[in-house]
Amino acid sequence: QVQLVESGGGLAQAGGSLRLSCEASGRAFSGSRFYMAWFRQAPGKEREFVAVLERSSRYADYADSVKGRFTISRDNAKNAVNLQMNSLKPDDTAVYYCAADSTLIRSSVRVASQYDYWGQGTQVTVSS
Repeated sequence: QVQLVESGGGLAQAGGSLRLSCEASGRAFSGSRFYMAWFRQAPGKEREFVAVLERSSRYADYADSVKGRFTISRDNAKNAVNLQMNSLKPDDTAVYYCAADSTLIRSSVRVASQYDYWGQGTQVTVSS
């Protein structure tokens, strides 16, 4: 059984920074189709894509709303992915979820329903 555990959420002021981490355990993911991603969900809104990174780190993708402010990276030795969030805005307030899957094709990496494994979520609150 796969488990994803997020950490690092909290409260920040607008313009500040937070770093989220997600560590996978229970299974050794491998292969070029293994992706780890971050999604977020604000109250009353649908879950939305934030960023994704392919296992080799040669491919990354970001939502337009976070491009240039957020950076996704990974530690393959720990099966972990990090999300460095800079220049935070109140609109970034949401529960952030880590997701992983080993069977995706690149065209589907932004689609939440395509991921089999999810973390429990961590709250990020940005005050103005």
